[in-house]
Amino acid sequence: MNIPIDRERFKVYLRIGAFYLGLTVLGDLFQSQPFFAVILNNSWLIIYLIVLNYIFYERILPLIKFTWKKILITPLIIFVLLMAWSFGFYGWRSLGVAFHLYTPFKDYTSVSNGVEAYVPMSFFSVFFFGIGIHRHDYRKLKLTAQQLRIEKQEAELNYLKSQTNPHFLFNTLNNIYSLARDKSDLAPESILRLSKILRFMLYEAGGEYIAIEQELKIMNDYIALEQLRYDETLRVNFNYDIEDMKQAIPPLLLIPLAENAFKHGVSETRNKPFVDIHLSLKHRQLLFVVKNSAESSSSDQRVKENIGLANLRRQLELLYTDYNLSLHPSDGVFTASLKINLASHV
Repeated sequence: MNIPIDRERFKVYLRIGAFYLGLTVLGDLFQSQPFFAVILNNSWLIIYLIVLNYIFYERILPLIKFTWKKILITPLIIFVLLMAWSFGFYGWRSLGVAFHLYTPFKDYTSVSNGVEAYVPMSFFSVFFFGIGIHRHDYRKLKLTAQQLRIEKQEAELNYLKSQTNPHFLFNTLNNIYSLARDKSDLAPESILRLSKILRFMLYEAGGEYIAIEQELKIMNDYIALEQLRYDETLRVNFNYDIEDMKQAIPPLLLIPLAENAFKHGVSETRNKPFVDIHLSLKHRQLLFVVKNSAESSSSDQRVKENIGLANLRRQLELLYTDYNLSLHPSDGVFTASLKINLASHV
């Protein structure tokens, strides 16, 4: 009868056996026994223990279905097996002696005395291998759960991006449509700037990170595209103070706040519309503040987040552990402030 052996699983028992071998060798050396004989003796015995524990935990134990009756007799079954293994242990030792692979440092007057001497080692080996297998399986299960969590977060991030990009493009196309409907001479330029944004999304925004200088380029193109819709009454101020232009950030992370300023702020402002954008990045501390004109409202009015802001907040939750996104409406001014410790990336 051919019983298949899970090689990867058996390797786990080999590693546990190697650790067990080290402990037994160390214990025998304290008794001032010859070094090479101790190594050979324990290596010979550990072969038996590895095979027997593999059979017990991988073949016998899974066959025991734990009903109430079997739970009561399971300790008896295990005891009988361990006693049988102790006899086998002594027999394996005797086989090693016969083939000069085991050096006996002690002679036993009878088989029962020899078996009795190896009972503690049999019991301890089952306990030792059981603890080792449990720790290995627990660690493997924990790593699997962690991997599943990471994959779930990546899937959610991709889903959020798949929502954000079409939403962003939809708003941009609406802007171009309004220019085309009015037969504006600026429509061709707006289409050209949109093509730059599309190229960025297709070829540069697909990765996990981009350099902050790339984010600045797409921000400038977006602001210029939005400005085409308005006359000279709109005041836009975009300034930045960046220590390292190669600093990596997730692509299109800052666009939703700028987009919110134009769509839900400037477009709804009748007098003196403005957008002030400031970006600072020093020592991996990012500060992005967007202020825009807004119709007068009560300062305690609750902010209703659109899909862009809601997606941004969720992306921040998945990407960083140290961040703050605050939205402050006041009389005639709406302020969005984003602070991120880029070193806190999950």
